[in-house]
Amino acid sequence: MTQYTPMMKQYLSIKAQHKDAFLFFRLGDFYEMFFEDATKASRELEITLTSRDGGDSRIPMCGVPYHSAENYIKSLVEKGYKVAICEQVEDPKASKGVVKREVVQLITPGTVMEGSMLDDKENNYLASVSMFEDDTFTVSYNDLSTGENSIALITDGWDAVVGELYNRSVKEVVVADNFPESYQTQLIERMNVTVSYEKNDELEQTFEHLVKDIHQQKLIDGFARLLNYIQHTQKRSLDHLQPVQKIELQDYMALDMYSKRNLELMETIRKKGKIGSLLWVVDDTITSMGARLLKKWMERPLLRKEDITIRHNQVDGFLSQFFEREELREELKSVYDLERLSGRIAFGNVNARDLIQLKKSLSKVPNILQVLQKFDNDSIQHLYANINPLEDLHDLLDGSVKEDAPISIKEGGIIKDGFNSQLDEYRDATRNGKQWIAQLEQKERAETKIKSLKIGYNRVFGYYIEVTKANLHLLPEGKYERKQTLTNAERYITPELKEKETLIIEAQEKSVELEYSLFVELREKVKRYIGELQQLADQLSKIDVLQGFASVAEKNGYVRPVFNELREIEISQGRHPVVEQVMKEEEFVPNDVLMTQGTDILLITGPNMSGKSTYMRQLALTAIMAQIGCFVPCEGANLPVFDQIFTRIGAADDLVSGQSTFMVEMMEAKHALKNATENSMILLDEIGRGTSTYDGMALAQAIVEHIHEHIHAKTLFSTHYHELTELDESLERLKNVHVRAEEFEGNVVFLHQIQDGAADESYGIHVAKLAELPHTLIERATNLLHQFENGNGKLPERSDEEQLSLFVEEKQPVKERYVNADWTDQLASLNLMEMTPMDAMNELYKLQKQIKK
Repeated sequence: MTQYTPMMKQYLSIKAQHKDAFLFFRLGDFYEMFFEDATKASRELEITLTSRDGGDSRIPMCGVPYHSAENYIKSLVEKGYKVAICEQVEDPKASKGVVKREVVQLITPGTVMEGSMLDDKENNYLASVSMFEDDTFTVSYNDLSTGENSIALITDGWDAVVGELYNRSVKEVVVADNFPESYQTQLIERMNVTVSYEKNDELEQTFEHLVKDIHQQKLIDGFARLLNYIQHTQKRSLDHLQPVQKIELQDYMALDMYSKRNLELMETIRKKGKIGSLLWVVDDTITSMGARLLKKWMERPLLRKEDITIRHNQVDGFLSQFFEREELREELKSVYDLERLSGRIAFGNVNARDLIQLKKSLSKVPNILQVLQKFDNDSIQHLYANINPLEDLHDLLDGSVKEDAPISIKEGGIIKDGFNSQLDEYRDATRNGKQWIAQLEQKERAETKIKSLKIGYNRVFGYYIEVTKANLHLLPEGKYERKQTLTNAERYITPELKEKETLIIEAQEKSVELEYSLFVELREKVKRYIGELQQLADQLSKIDVLQGFASVAEKNGYVRPVFNELREIEISQGRHPVVEQVMKEEEFVPNDVLMTQGTDILLITGPNMSGKSTYMRQLALTAIMAQIGCFVPCEGANLPVFDQIFTRIGAADDLVSGQSTFMVEMMEAKHALKNATENSMILLDEIGRGTSTYDGMALAQAIVEHIHEHIHAKTLFSTHYHELTELDESLERLKNVHVRAEEFEGNVVFLHQIQDGAADESYGIHVAKLAELPHTLIERATNLLHQFENGNGKLPERSDEEQLSLFVEEKQPVKERYVNADWTDQLASLNLMEMTPMDAMNELYKLQKQIKK
C-alpha cells in the first residue's frame, strides 16, 4: 500500500468529497491539482504536466498561479466542468503539522458569480427538475448573479419539460439521485447542460420568506432542491435571493423548442450567433439589465390583451417624443448593472470600485426621473411613479468611498478623509511621520554636505539613511549606526529614525486594518438596500426595453398592431424583420396576409427560392413581436392573439438521437397536431418531401384535412405537390395562394409576390439552371419533364450515348420509347375532373404496377 505524506492524505480526503469537480488545492501562491485531475486539467487548460514523489511512484501534478486562477477556472466552467476551491482556513504560523484546508466554494456552470465569467446581456440560469409519482414535474430557475428565482409546474410530460428548459439559456440542471437515467442522458446530449445532484428537497426555515406566495407543496419541494444545492456549493450569504415567482404558463404564448429554433428568435441555426436573429433586430437597449429583460420577454410573449396594450401605449409614448427619448438614452448609458451589483454585495465579493459604480448609477436616477416627467403619455407616468432614487444610499457612498479606490479591499486607500475620526488620526500620523522623514533628509544633507544622501525604506530593514561609499569620508565618526553594507553604499539608522519608523508603521498597519473593517461595515449597510436596488433595477430595465422598442420602430418603419377577437389576420405590406436588415443592395418585397374568419389555411405553392419560407416566417415573427409589446414591420396589422406557434420549416437531421430528417419532420408535425388549438398558428413547409412522392402527397393531404376538420388553427402550408391545390374545392376554409414568378427568355424571374390562386408550375429545372448545373444535365431534365407531363408513367430509358451526354457538351438525340396502347387507353378513360386527388393517385399506382411488370 502506497504511503502518502500527510499533505497528500489531506488532499485525497477532500477530493473524495468532490469527485465530480477539479479540486484547486491551495499551496502557497499556487492552486495545485494531482492524479487524474492533473492529467485532465493539463490537457484542457494546455498547461505543463509535472509530477512529485508519491512513495512507490510519481504523482501527476500541475498547477496555476493563485493571482491568475480566474481565467483558468472560467475556461473549465465554460466547458461544463465544476471547480472546487480549496483554501487554507488557518494561519500557517499558528498551526501544528499540516495547515487545515477546506473547500470554500464550488463553482459550477450554473453558479458563476465573477463578472469576467458572465455575459453582461445573458442570464446565467441554474435549473432543477423534480419528478413526482403522478408524472408531473416542477422546473425551478435561479440566476445566482441577480438573485432571480422562478418555478413552473409541468403537467404535460417529459417533452414539455425539455421544451420549457430549452426556452431559457440553462447551463446546469439539478436533479435527484434517482432521476431516470434516460432523461439525464437527454439533458446532457441534446441540451448540452451539466447535470448535478441534490437529494434534499426540504426547505429550511430561514428561507421560508422566499416562498411566502407559493401554496403548492410540489412547487415548494422543487424549489427547495435547487436552494439546497446552491447552499451546499456556495457556502456564503444568499441575502440577495428574491422571492420565487410562479410562472403561470397559461399567461404566455407557448413557443416550443422547434419553433424557437426554426424561427431563429435568439440565435441563428447555422452559426449559433445573435446576428441574423430576431433578437439582433429588436435589441436597442442601453443597459445590460435591459438586454436580459428583453430576452425574457421574447421567451414568453404575452397572452392577455390588456397587458400587451399597456406595453404598446408606453412604446407609443416614447416614439412620439424623439428628443426626450434621446435624452433618456444618454442618461441610461451611465447606469451600471444594478442587478448583478446587488448580487455581488450580498455574496461578499464586492469591491470599492463596484460601490463607485453603484453610486454613479444612483446619481443618474434623479435625472432619469426628470426626463420621464417630460413625456405626455399617461402610461409612461406609471413607469416612474414608484421609482425610489435611494438618495440616502447615494449620500452614504458619496461620503465614504474614494473615487480612485483600488480594486483590493485589504491594502487601504478606500475610505475618504473625514468619514472616520480614528482613521483620520492614523493617516495624520502617517503623513506627519513621512513629512518628518523628508525634513530629516534635508537636515542631514545640510549637516554632512552630502547631496546624494537619502532616506529610504524596505520591508526587511525599515527606514534607513544611505550614503555612497565615495562620500563616506565626509561622515563624522560615530554619527550613524551601520545597518547594511551594499556594493556601492552603506546604510545606517539612528535611534530617532527608528522611533519614528515604529510610529509610522504602526499607524499604517492600524490604518489598513481599520479601513478594511470600515469597508466590511459599509458593505453590510449597503446590503440592507438590496431589495430596493432590485426593484429599481427592474423598473429601469423595463424603461430601457420599451424605449428600445420605440427606437427600433422609428429606425425601421414599424407600426403599432391592433388585435381582434374574430381570429382574423390582416397584414398590409408585411416584411420579414431580419431579412430586410441583411439585404444590402436589393429591396425587400413586402406582401399582404389576409385570412378572414372563414379562412383557416393558406396553401402556398411556387418555386424554390421564391420566398415561401420567408413569407411564412415573417407572419410568425410579426405575431411574436406584437405580443411582446414591440411594433411590427408592415403598413398595418390586425391580428388575433395567438396562444401557441408551431413550425416545421427547413430540414434538420437530429443526429444525436439518430433520427432522420423525415422522422424529425413527422415528430414536429405530430407535436403541432397534438397540441394546437383554434387560437394557434401552424407553419408547415414542404411536409412529406422526405419520403416517396405518393407517400409524401398522401401524408400532406391527410395533415391538411386533419387541421381543417379538427383543429381550425390559422395555418400556412407550403407544398410542391400541385395536386393538393384542388383541395380548395372540398375544404371550404382553405385558400390557394402562390408566389409569383415569370419566365423570360428561358429563365425564371422571381418576383417574391404572393398572389391568390395556385402556381401553374414549380420552375424546378429553372432553379437548377440558376444553380449552374451542367447544361447537358438541364437539357436531359427538360426532356424527361416533357415525357412525364405527356403521360408516360414509366421512367424513360436512355441509351449509352445519352448517359454519356450528361458529361459532355455534345447534344445527343433522345431515343423514342415504346408505349403500351393498353396503358394509354386506361389513362385516357380516367375522368380526372370528377376524381379526388386520392382516387387519382390510386389509379396512377395501379398503372405503375402494370408498367413495372
